[in-house]
Amino acid sequence: MRILISRPQEDAARLAELLQARGHEPLCASLLSVRFFDGPELTFAGISAIIATSANGIRAFAKRTDRRDLRILAVGPQTADAAEKAGFENVECADGDASTLAEKVLDWVKPEEGVLLHAASADTEGQLKTLLAEEGYTVDEIVLYEVVAIHKLPEIAREALLHRTLDATVVFSSRSAMALRDCIQRAGLAEACKTIAAICISAASAAALEPLKFRQVLVAERPNQAAMLDAVERAAATPKV
Repeated sequence: MRILISRPQEDAARLAELLQARGHEPLCASLLSVRFFDGPELTFAGISAIIATSANGIRAFAKRTDRRDLRILAVGPQTADAAEKAGFENVECADGDASTLAEKVLDWVKPEEGVLLHAASADTEGQLKTLLAEEGYTVDEIVLYEVVAIHKLPEIAREALLHRTLDATVVFSSRSAMALRDCIQRAGLAEACKTIAAICISAASAAALEPLKFRQVLVAERPNQAAMLDAVERAAATPKV
């Protein structure tokens, strides 16, 4: 399948390699740009662990400290992998979403051990902080990066949609879904979506594509990259009608 990837460049490049290894043709056209915030070296007095809800959170955090002995509580495999690649020595993986991570934290860390530091984005909704506060934890959010939407389809994506040469698109977040939806609508290419499959990491990201209509909408069985790749294979095995 020829698959559109609209993730930020670093994430898109890795996913493209994985798709190529499975015999697919990735088309990278990033619609989100990540900007890391500069600032002083971080301090960790009273901090028991670092909460990371994205690989970009880890990348941003790693730029702001030389410490690698800090305990990292990662939302999923991609985030945990980014932490290990950055050199962090103590990484836990919840293998889920924010709700799953909140549940796992109950087993990993006790509230009395100290403050949890969330390596957050500028648009964090605070769901994790709220869930953990209900269990007696103190969570400090430190905004280390922002994700900025690009408002125009890259030409490579516009041409592929226009000429109906795409088979699918992968959507890894509600934010990514909204960026893709808005760009397609601005380009006047909504009708082209009816010929491609949308493979989404969650029901929320699938809903964020509305009102676009796709040939097929598949939601990954778990909110992680491995499950997304499995969903790609399900889409590839489904005959076009």
